[in-house]
Amino acid sequence: MLASSGCAANAPPPPVPGGPISTLPIGTYTCELPGDAGGAPGKLVPEYEFRIVNSSSYKAGGIRGSYLFVGDRVTMTGGKHKGLRLHRISSNFLRQVKDDGSDGEMRCVLSAHN
Repeated sequence: MLASSGCAANAPPPPVPGGPISTLPIGTYTCELPGDAGGAPGKLVPEYEFRIVNSSSYKAGGIRGSYLFVGDRVTMTGGKHKGLRLHRISSNFLRQVKDDGSDGEMRCVLSAHN
């Protein structure tokens, strides 16, 4: 006779806080600030440009780093942009997250698939 241990061996794992873990599409993300009605559509911010190289790794300024993408939030966890937080608006569009958690002005767009 087998005793019931109370542990469900085949139970699904609990959900990840914040949503499912994912990765960004491989390619180069160009970042910019909004322009004005009388000028260019956006002001490039080249120091924030980065390239997703595989799964959860990116390169910026020749330095390799890592990121975590949970739910609709991306956090750079290592490398040149460590600490940068982004909100995924759509599959190719990210917006910087301000310290208060709201969306900031800078946007990063997948500009080239590698």
